[in-house]
Amino acid sequence: MSLLLKNGLGLLEGKLSPMSLLLQDGRIQGINLPIETADQVIDLHHAFVSSGLVDLHVHLREPGFTNKETILTGSKAAAHGGFTTIGAMANLNPAPDTPTRFLKQQQLNREAVVKIKQYAPVTQKRAGKLPVDFTALRQAGAFAFSDDGSGIADARVMYQAMQKLAKLGLPLCDHAQDMTLTAGGVLNAGPAAKKYAVPGVDKVSETSQIARNLVLAAATGVHYHVCHVSTKESIDLIRFAKSQGVHVTCEVTPHHLLLDETMIVGEATQYKMNPPLRSVQDRLACVAGLLDGTIDLIATDHAPHTAAEKKQSLSTAPNGIVGSETAFALLYTTFVKPGVWSLTQLIKWMSTAPQTLFQLNHVGQLHRGDPADIAVFDLKTATKIQASDFLSKGHNSPFIGQTVYGATVMTLVDGKLVYRRD
Repeated sequence: MSLLLKNGLGLLEGKLSPMSLLLQDGRIQGINLPIETADQVIDLHHAFVSSGLVDLHVHLREPGFTNKETILTGSKAAAHGGFTTIGAMANLNPAPDTPTRFLKQQQLNREAVVKIKQYAPVTQKRAGKLPVDFTALRQAGAFAFSDDGSGIADARVMYQAMQKLAKLGLPLCDHAQDMTLTAGGVLNAGPAAKKYAVPGVDKVSETSQIARNLVLAAATGVHYHVCHVSTKESIDLIRFAKSQGVHVTCEVTPHHLLLDETMIVGEATQYKMNPPLRSVQDRLACVAGLLDGTIDLIATDHAPHTAAEKKQSLSTAPNGIVGSETAFALLYTTFVKPGVWSLTQLIKWMSTAPQTLFQLNHVGQLHRGDPADIAVFDLKTATKIQASDFLSKGHNSPFIGQTVYGATVMTLVDGKLVYRRD
């Protein structure tokens, strides 16, 4: 079956230009061909056509925490945000830390409407004590390894894991946090923690772990990827390590680009995440780090929780916000529309870079013969972010009520419509 997406706008040599796509059997058959008919024709009315977005940091919560999210609802939320491929973290119950458990997880992931790349843990039960069988888990389908949600305290365990993953050529994605330095911390150690009278989280809990692991990465040659970087000092360390030839990459979340501790208002638990929102200077350093190439990509760290959990006290409510459904529109509105970034840069950080750096060869780009993984966005119409529009089970977002541009019109995975705006 053929599908013609006509009258769209695509990025050609950095400029928005007319674009039509002919899709056939799940792949891009042609671009701007002189045809007007196909088995199905969709007029895009000059909406922006992009390669599908790629989010390397998502928490789908199944199995173990399906009151928060399921693979189906989380993948629908991703599709709603224009994502066609997502990296699912391994902080599940049970964690997919053996080949048998990993293969069971792969079976569950078939419920998704988008493509899922599954992480395996670095250590058994994500306990930070004993490394997993990396070779067996790679053979089972793991594309990368992470104990995300917990830092690995034991340097020997981290060193051994890096040595083995370097030989396999697979990334180690690090939740860079010294847990002994954050025990009991709620918000960044700064004015917001004082205002709300809660213990602070000192940024050295992140930077000290990154510093140690950069040394180990240099010694092993592993691809060391830092998750959700949040401080100026962390970015400075990574920038220096890159200049010395260390194979390090890193990501930043939309919320660390858009928010800082001075913006925490109202229901403060909606602003509670790990790592916490930092200072104004840290937020600006994150933006600068993207622009100078120190930070390689943007990942949402989509972390759904129930409304009841987020209504607890600031000290007891869980960390995390949802991000799959709002990331592109928020970043487009805040940075691209006023000219801080180009649209080309945003698509690079949210699509091209994760594909390239993590060698996701199955993921589509807008080239003839590629899988038809496509997102279409309305850049002209203002919309309001509303919880009632979310497809995620989680509505824990501080951005609800904001007016944005760049809402998703439709998302296709292998040429199949998996989301279409009413």
